[in-house]
Amino acid sequence: MRLLILLALLITSTAYAQTPETTPEQTAASLRDKALASSRGWAIVESLTTEVGPRLAGTEADIRAVAWAQELLQSSNFDRVWTEPVSIPVWRRHHEQARVVSPYPQPLRITALGYSGSTDGEMTAEVIGFPSMKAFKQADADTVAGKIVFINRKMERHKQGAGYPPVSRMRYTVVPAAKEKGAKAALIRSVGTDSHRFPHTGASVRSDNPFPTAALSAPDADQLQRMLDRGVPVRLALDIRVSERAEGITHNVIAQLNGRENPEEIVLIGAHLDSWDLGTGALDDGAGVAITTAAAELISQLEQRPRRSIRLVLFGNEEQGLWGAKAYAKQHADELARHVIASESDFGAGLVWRFDSANPDLMSTAMTALAALNIEQGKKPSSGGPDIGPLQQQGVPVFRLQQDGSDYFDYHHTADDTLDKIDPEKLQQNIAAWSVVTWLAAELPSVKRTANE
Repeated sequence: MRLLILLALLITSTAYAQTPETTPEQTAASLRDKALASSRGWAIVESLTTEVGPRLAGTEADIRAVAWAQELLQSSNFDRVWTEPVSIPVWRRHHEQARVVSPYPQPLRITALGYSGSTDGEMTAEVIGFPSMKAFKQADADTVAGKIVFINRKMERHKQGAGYPPVSRMRYTVVPAAKEKGAKAALIRSVGTDSHRFPHTGASVRSDNPFPTAALSAPDADQLQRMLDRGVPVRLALDIRVSERAEGITHNVIAQLNGRENPEEIVLIGAHLDSWDLGTGALDDGAGVAITTAAAELISQLEQRPRRSIRLVLFGNEEQGLWGAKAYAKQHADELARHVIASESDFGAGLVWRFDSANPDLMSTAMTALAALNIEQGKKPSSGGPDIGPLQQQGVPVFRLQQDGSDYFDYHHTADDTLDKIDPEKLQQNIAAWSVVTWLAAELPSVKRTANE
């Protein structure tokens, strides 16, 4: 694939070099070429994951991440860099352990879900298992009371991650149902597609009465199910210690290239700066930080600014409830009507394979440059990414650069989300695609916000 891309770039580079006046399409092709030849994106994500590491929102590491982002953006060619405070609760894990007490004593690998409560030392109870949330909700409370609930629903692998939404919901729905039926704690099979003994964390339900809730690694979920299938009572011991304080602060870190003709019109791109605390947050979402930042930096190096402003937002605390995204939408409510289009990179570093947009001019013009990257023409996007959701709900149009996420949920929210999982060439292809689309969205006169988007 790399050879085909380079050949296509050589052909297009020759074509636009012969034209006296540079067109937006030619500039897009030039940005694409530079992105494919640059290691800037890798340097950004390497720096973030090495120098900061895990970045759980509201912690000391999160403070360092915000400072790191400010320094990074201020050293680039942006016209303005600033931060905006975001009020958040601060949840932290301190200790988590599980073991089978009887009839087959052995340890199990778990991780507490975000907003889980503590067990106040080791808690022992019988386990009752269900294949799905639907089956659990249909169970009599008398059969559940005083037990540890275990939901063992597998996630299906899919290129676009389509198996994630229906399974990830159980992280939120299991808690109120378990409380209602009088359970002592809840376990779910990790929301992931791997067979590794790394449990996947993720946010659960926040409440005034936190409930002990954890995820089992996939092999341990299978092991526990085999025990239950033998038809004899299985007793587990859980020891989870977490803490939460209601008032904390993180920040959205924002940089802007001011448009030369219509600076009030904004093309917003972004990623989230925080991560869970198990891995170093390389794929989720260090890669997105690198992709969007490197793309914006490339555009900032052009001789003149694009027609509209480009705003890069590194959102705070996406992982525990889109706190930064919601704060941005609220703080910028009076200018959302001037946000022309928006999107986020938050799906790892797999190759971009499709471009989705409802704007016909942006689509047709961008595809001229994107086709050389083996990117196909898509359709109207259903989403611009999690942090863009609050903007989309307020009518901001979105675009989507669809990535191949076939293996993304092997590592998502685990200790295995580390820098070695990123392929530098695939990262460069992402930056090339984002440079093209972002530039054209900010430059083409025909890209206007319309009601039907």
